[in-house]
Amino acid sequence: MAKDQITSNSINIPPFSLVKKDVELVKPSKPTPSEILSFSSIDNLIGLETLTPTIFVYQPINSYKSHPSDHDHENINNNNNDHHDDQLQDPAEVIKEALSNALVYYYPLAGRLKRQQDDGRLRLTCNANGVPFLVATADCSLSSLNYFDGIDIEIAKEFIFASPPSDCPLVFQVTKFLCGGFAIGFEMSHSVCDGFGATQFFRAVAELSRGQTEPTVKPVWERERLVGEPINGPLPFLVDKGSLAISPYLSTSEIVHECLSIKSEGVKRLKEASSTGSNSNFTTIEIVGAFVWRARFRALKLNPDGKTTFFLTTGVRKFLDPPLPEGYYGNAFLSSTAELMGKDLNEQPLIETAKLIKECKKVVFDKDFIKKSIDTFETLISQNMNVKIEASGATTVLTDWRNLGLMEEIGFAWKPVNITALPWNMFGYVDLCFLLPPAKSDGSSARGGARILVSLPRPAMAKFKEEMAPLIS
Repeated sequence: MAKDQITSNSINIPPFSLVKKDVELVKPSKPTPSEILSFSSIDNLIGLETLTPTIFVYQPINSYKSHPSDHDHENINNNNNDHHDDQLQDPAEVIKEALSNALVYYYPLAGRLKRQQDDGRLRLTCNANGVPFLVATADCSLSSLNYFDGIDIEIAKEFIFASPPSDCPLVFQVTKFLCGGFAIGFEMSHSVCDGFGATQFFRAVAELSRGQTEPTVKPVWERERLVGEPINGPLPFLVDKGSLAISPYLSTSEIVHECLSIKSEGVKRLKEASSTGSNSNFTTIEIVGAFVWRARFRALKLNPDGKTTFFLTTGVRKFLDPPLPEGYYGNAFLSSTAELMGKDLNEQPLIETAKLIKECKKVVFDKDFIKKSIDTFETLISQNMNVKIEASGATTVLTDWRNLGLMEEIGFAWKPVNITALPWNMFGYVDLCFLLPPAKSDGSSARGGARILVSLPRPAMAKFKEEMAPLIS
């Protein structure tokens, strides 16, 4: 057991202590198959070989809202009738038991992951070794941390598993607060599943914690469905690194992280301004994506005669032929790609950039594009070209978490009031941006808004926030 005294740089967060118990290994509650599993061509990309830390924040139902709606009253009453009276039970014990039961179905997550030296591919040994599980107690309330909304990233890191074993595909930390609420630090290997798959697993744990005897959706491995065929000849879709714009800030190792709230009013004004005199209607991801792409260009002081790229990660489960079975929880996403010279991105009307993103989005749903993409990944692996992509600054990778159902659908008889992603060590942090749902602690004013998590060199962050001001103020 260890006790840490935590001090924030924010004057709004008083110092608090965090007592962490010894790590346990949570194993499946019943015997599970012993086997070695292989992965798809997407799963095997070395850029995905990282844990993706996420923090879910829950507060007790009796303080969830001062004036809950009729729908909330119905959910509260239903939850209170569950076989677990979670307001009286230790949430860490409830979650640990549910995790153990979920691992009967998701038994690969209790195994160990390793990339083979001979062929450079991942293998997962299903040996029921267990999921590292840590319980912590904080001597403060969730409200003193503003329910993690806008929390300093360095403080947030205290609520996820520190230095997890590199071969574990999943780790948990549950932190309990004086108010009766708690936070779940959830870290899943991106090689094992994408956001959709992680949500499916997390929902299964939540269902079992509420007394269901089995998950609504049964997991399916079947990664061979997305193994491509090596391409003979030049590879498509590869970016010429020599043509990319360059930032004077990327030589620094001092990267800072900010999660900015995007107001619904700002998004509405931007959409209205962009649709004036145009026949196009833009989605939030298209117009906000264009805005963030340009803001990063200006903040990083990229050279105008260099090329910039915008990648929008998009799920393709519904567009595969044959379709993936329900319950497939492996990676099933691709990226649409838009390119602009720096000068054009900086100077052209925002509507033109949004139009480009809209058009490029359509390509990713084409079955031929999907096949060529997966074949390209397989070729990179088979030709030993599967390398980690470092930060360029000229590339903006935007991933959208707003529609995963993380805030609305998943609860452990408590409803989540916030979810926040922590920066991933992917693309050197800098190129990856997250569009997150608004925190429920923001109240009704957050509806239609979002949050954007970005990582930038310290000298560029102030300028980025200045560029984003029309959306965040």
